Amino acid sequence: MRRLAAAGVLLLATGCTSDTSAPPASDDDKIHRPTGETTAAPTQSSPSPTAAPTPTEEPLPEVTSPVSLPALMRQAPDGGKPRILREEYATDAYTRYDVEYRSDDLTVSGVLVRPKGKGPFPAIVLNHGYIEPSIYVTGQGLAREQDALARAGYVVLHTDYRGHASGDPVPQLDRETRLGYSRDAVNAADALKELPYVDQTRLAMLGRSMGGGVTMNALVTQPGLVRAAVIYDSVSSRFLDNLDHFTRPSRPESVTALFDRFGTPQERPRFYRELAPRTYFDRITEPVLVHHGELDGTCPPAWARTTQRLMQDAGVDSRLRFWAGEDHAFYAKWQAAMDETLTFLRKRLARTRNQNAQPR
Repeated sequence: MRRLAAAGVLLLATGCTSDTSAPPASDDDKIHRPTGETTAAPTQSSPSPTAAPTPTEEPLPEVTSPVSLPALMRQAPDGGKPRILREEYATDAYTRYDVEYRSDDLTVSGVLVRPKGKGPFPAIVLNHGYIEPSIYVTGQGLAREQDALARAGYVVLHTDYRGHASGDPVPQLDRETRLGYSRDAVNAADALKELPYVDQTRLAMLGRSMGGGVTMNALVTQPGLVRAAVIYDSVSSRFLDNLDHFTRPSRPESVTALFDRFGTPQERPRFYRELAPRTYFDRITEPVLVHHGELDGTCPPAWARTTQRLMQDAGVDSRLRFWAGEDHAFYAKWQAAMDETLTFLRKRLARTRNQNAQPR
């Protein structure tokens, strides 16, 4: 089984100095050892550019805490059909809507962008980076990507995540692990399948910054849900890196509350490893394209190097693309990076000869 990437990403938007060297391997890099229970999951071989993964029986890692990625692995996708609240506007290429969808027992808001035409279209879930929930507005964070992907013929569902915009609120401490956000991304992909103009067999996921961590969590907990993933300037695939780098300097009270509830990393190292997607990279079955700015001052390039090394060690079909002169947000070379993303998605989501209209 391949090792997969991580769930509990604590992230506050804050600056940092880029590190250019990858840290040495640690106990947090050790592959998990599944025991007992099995579930349907895709095979470990790298998927071809045109074929979806083939399910097989694979053992799941033991659940030692309900707050963990192994616990999420046992929760099947449960997204309801997106409900259109209002049409925001239409362009020559697409129509953009404010929507809500079900994520487990919660309502999550978001933006749905539908290309002109009948379809069926390929579709993609967008997982945005950290924006303070109290000031976040629906659809915020990935406006350029929404436009470019819809113009390229993709149905786009940008999830706001629970506790954001008009979605149901969640407790602060529960929100800190990002496990709920990961479920919202999984359920967004499931919700897209309910739309009659979406090709169920051609789904992808894209995440930026914190959304990169959310995307990695989705891949490790639900392998085979999508056929390809793209990550931009992601947070670390190690939960404690993000805790130390973002949360401890900005919200020390949140760290204290986390340790009071679950114990410290010294007291419960396994608990914190089970919040890190890298612990389960061996479960990833989808090809992953990673973009990272060489001058990223928010998420150190060393994090991307380590994540890439661990993905490749786990057999993931992954590629890391560094962009010279680019910081966290991407400016001068954003279009070039998006062109590479579209080329990657076209190849990985290409129809096979025997792929016809999907049953509804």
